[in-house]
Amino acid sequence: MDLVIIAVYIGAMIGIGFYAKGKATSESDFLVAGRRLGPMLYAGTMAAVVIGGASTIGGVGLGYEYGLSGLWLVFSIGCDILFLSLVFAGRINRAGVYTVSQLLELRYGRGASLLSGIVMWAYTLMLAVTSTIAYGTVFGVLFDIGKVPSIIIGGAVVVTYSVLGGMWSITLTDFVQFIIKTIGIFVLLLPAALIKAGGFAGLAEKLPDTAFSLTTIGGGTIVTYFVIYFFGLVIGQDIWQRVFTARSDSVAKWAGTASGVYCLLYAVAGALIGMSAKAILPNLAERDDAYPAVVQAVLPVGVAGLVIAAALAAIMSTSSGALIATATVAKEDIVASFRRRRHPAATGASAGTADESATPAQEHDEVSGSRWYIFGFGLLTIGMACVISDVIAALTIAYDILVGGLLVAILGGLIWKRGTITGALASIGAGVVVTLGTMAYYGDIYANEPIFAGLIVSLLAYVVVSLITPATPEPIRAEWDRRVNRKRTAATSPAATQQA
Repeated sequence: MDLVIIAVYIGAMIGIGFYAKGKATSESDFLVAGRRLGPMLYAGTMAAVVIGGASTIGGVGLGYEYGLSGLWLVFSIGCDILFLSLVFAGRINRAGVYTVSQLLELRYGRGASLLSGIVMWAYTLMLAVTSTIAYGTVFGVLFDIGKVPSIIIGGAVVVTYSVLGGMWSITLTDFVQFIIKTIGIFVLLLPAALIKAGGFAGLAEKLPDTAFSLTTIGGGTIVTYFVIYFFGLVIGQDIWQRVFTARSDSVAKWAGTASGVYCLLYAVAGALIGMSAKAILPNLAERDDAYPAVVQAVLPVGVAGLVIAAALAAIMSTSSGALIATATVAKEDIVASFRRRRHPAATGASAGTADESATPAQEHDEVSGSRWYIFGFGLLTIGMACVISDVIAALTIAYDILVGGLLVAILGGLIWKRGTITGALASIGAGVVVTLGTMAYYGDIYANEPIFAGLIVSLLAYVVVSLITPATPEPIRAEWDRRVNRKRTAATSPAATQQA
C-alpha cells in the first residue's frame, strides 16, 4: 500500500508536467512562470524549494541527536527567507531579470555576468547533484535497489516534469509537494510521534535535560549554519528565481514572509519529531535513520506511505529548483556572455526582459532551447550523482565559494550607490581566491575561517577598488533606478502589460 501511494505520487508529478507544458509558451513562462504567481502559489513554492531533504530528514536527525537545539539548521533557513522577503524581495522582483548575474549586470554594467555566473553555476549544479543523491537514496530504500538505478529512476522523474513545463511545472509540483509535506509533518507525523512518546511529559521523563536546551548543538555549529545557509540562500539563484515569479512587490514581500514563518515552524516540528524518535527508538545506529524509523514505528500502513512521500517531496522540490537554476544560469549568463563577446555589436532586449519584437517562432525557439539546457544538465546531474561519494564536502565548497565570492558584490550593489563594476569584479575574484586558499591552508573544508576570510577580503576589495575607480556611468544608474525603484503591482507586471 505504501509503495502504491508513492507510485501514484510520482505519476502525479509527471502528469502535472504534461499539464504545465501548455502554459509554458514563452521564455518568461518557462523560466519564471510568467512573473504572475499569486500569494498562495508563491508562498507554497518558496517554502517547498528551501525545505528539502536536509531540512526534513536532516532536521529530524539533528533533533534525534541534539534535542531541541537541532532546530537551528532549518531555523537559519527560515530567518534567511524572512530577511530576503522583508528587505530585498520587492527590489529584486522589480528588476525584471532572470538571474542574479543579470541583476549585477543591470546594476554595474556589462561585464559582471560571466564571472558571477560561473560561481553561481557551480553552486546550483552541486545543489542539484546532492539533491539527486538524496532522493536516489530514498528510492533505493523504497524499492530495494542499488544506488545507480535508484538515482536514474528518481532523476528521470524530476528531469521529465522540469523539461516539460519549466518553472510552471516546478511551481505546480512544488505546491502539491508543499501540501503533502504540511500534512505529512504537521498533521500526521508530529502528533503521532508525540503521542507515542508520551507527550511532552514523556519526553521530559525519557530524555536528558540537555535535550531541551537551545545551545546543546554548540555555539560554533549555530554560527556555521547562519554563515553558510543564511548568507548562501539569501543570494542563491534557486531562491531568487522564485522571487522573480511573483506577480507584484507585495506578493514577493508578504507571501515570502509567510513562507519564512512556515520554515521556522517546520524547524520546531522537525526537532520535536527527532526528540520523540529518540524517546521511542533510543538505539538507532545513525541519526538520519530517525525519520524513516519513527514513521514506521508510529504510523499505520498507507499513512506511512504518505509521510515517506512528504520526505520525497521535500527533496524533489529542492532538486527541481536547483536544476532549472543551473540551466538558467548557464544559458542566460555564461553562454550569453560568450555570445556577446563574439558578437559585440549585437543588440537586444535588456537583461532578463522579454524582447517585445520577438515573433512566436522566436519565443518557441527560446523555450525549446531552455528545455534542452534542462535536459542536458539533468543528465549531467544524474551522471555526477552516480559517481560522487563525498557530496557534503562538494556542497560545502560550493556554498563557501558562493558566499565568499558573491555576497558582497550582490548586497553591496543593492545598498551602496558608489559600488562599481571594477570593485564588484575585484570583490568576486578576491573572495573566491582567499576562500579556497584559506581552506587549503587549514586543510579542513568544514572550518569557518575560510568563509570569514573570504568575506573580509571581498569587502575590502569592493570598497577600496570602488572608491578609486570611476563611478558607475549615469545611464546605467538611471536604468537601474528606473527598474528597481518603480512600484510593480499585478496590473503593471510584464504579463499583465502584454495582455493589455
